[in-house]
Amino acid sequence: MSSSTLFSLTLCFLVLFNCCFAQIEQVTSRHDQQQARRRSSQHSECQLQRINALEPARRIKSEAGVTEIWDENDEQFECAGVAVIRHTIQKRGLLLPAYTNTPKLVYVEQGKGIQGAVFPGCPETFQSSGQFSRDRSQSSEDQHQKVRQVREGDVVALPSGVADWFYNNGDSPLVLVQLLDTSNPANQLDQDFRNFFLAGNPQRELQSQRSSYQRDQLEGQRGRQDEDESRRHQQDRNRNVFGGFDEQILAEAFNIDTRLARSMRNEKDNRGIIVRAEHELQVVSPHQSREEEEREIEYRGGRGGRFNGIEETFCTARLKHNINDPERADFFNPRAGRLTTVNSLNLPILRSVQLSVERGVLYPNAMMSPHWNMNAHSIIYITRGNGRIQIVGDNGQTIFDGEVREGQVVTAPQSFAVVKKAGSQGFEWVSFKTNDNAQVSQLAGRVSTIRGLPVEVVANSFQISREDARRLKNNREEVSVFSPSQSGRSDEIA
Repeated sequence: MSSSTLFSLTLCFLVLFNCCFAQIEQVTSRHDQQQARRRSSQHSECQLQRINALEPARRIKSEAGVTEIWDENDEQFECAGVAVIRHTIQKRGLLLPAYTNTPKLVYVEQGKGIQGAVFPGCPETFQSSGQFSRDRSQSSEDQHQKVRQVREGDVVALPSGVADWFYNNGDSPLVLVQLLDTSNPANQLDQDFRNFFLAGNPQRELQSQRSSYQRDQLEGQRGRQDEDESRRHQQDRNRNVFGGFDEQILAEAFNIDTRLARSMRNEKDNRGIIVRAEHELQVVSPHQSREEEEREIEYRGGRGGRFNGIEETFCTARLKHNINDPERADFFNPRAGRLTTVNSLNLPILRSVQLSVERGVLYPNAMMSPHWNMNAHSIIYITRGNGRIQIVGDNGQTIFDGEVREGQVVTAPQSFAVVKKAGSQGFEWVSFKTNDNAQVSQLAGRVSTIRGLPVEVVANSFQISREDARRLKNNREEVSVFSPSQSGRSDEIA
């Protein structure tokens, strides 16, 4: 009797186990299929035949600045899964607080200013002096999260969903170039970048047009042109996130009256997303001396750049790193130029953002070694001068071969071979890369792939003599950045 009962219990357990296992396997399989479809969809967008160097497609004016957005529907940006935006902020201009559904990198191309980022749950560690009152609403004292001084050459990293703002406290325009990684795992929505403004009444053109473009392609844009035109005149602006809440709800949530709650909605505010401060912005922001900055770098560097999850949390994370300083160059050739990289080893927050940056400076007619990006797409923004870029795909087809100039963007997809050659004015750029520790493999020079091959392999591969194979391997002794050679004089760019 007992053995029969035991047998029945065992049988029931096996049936139950198999049902549970099958259900788990089904859920896991469904998740894997969704991820595979997402990867397959993204990969199918990288069938590039020919690309162009791009300039901004949309230009949106605000009270104290201009926002320019590159066409996110261009196939090279769809392949890389990114969007590129440039803000030009005039003196005393404030880029309103906002957050996005994607991680982003900000490169300060010009000027200086103040930047703030608000991390949820972190304390208000900056405190201003003022008249103290037990009633916080009546006190002139202010407390807020950390703000940072930014200057030309700074790279600022911001995780998805972190609200941030910029203010120009200098005398010249503050120019910010932003890369938004829409294909990052932190973005759980779609391939659109979405700006969620906490204030203002932002223009509709500021939002991504990738999904609307795809809908127009499916439904036929011509038949909807008149309807879209009338809709644009009626609804040419979005609202900030508070604009969608009921006034009574806002008043109760902030413990304020409805008049102040109505002001938060900014329904009649037509200043745009870059507004002019009435007076010079007064915030608590200690200036970091050069000696303090060097000590901080030495302190972090002494740990070999290792991340242990304790030394740096989001609340104390270092968000910026200056990439313009020649002393921080990773490769330097006095006859050719320099390369500097910011990745998760020298800016640990990039481990979370999963992005990195390369800054290149080539002297007139110098060249960067032909190479490929092993584990990342490279979105190249030209900051100064002119030069020639060639990009070659897996079938040996040249997808880009042209002269580029300041303010243009071109994308080198992962594994595509790339070469850059400076013109007579020199050539400078910033490359945003879609990996926090992007790796490059060089095709020429002292640490190149060709240099690492045996002479016999080189000779037989190219059907050349062993003597020519040795010259091919050893004639260029420089690393990464090459000085002009006599054989390339005829190809100089005017």
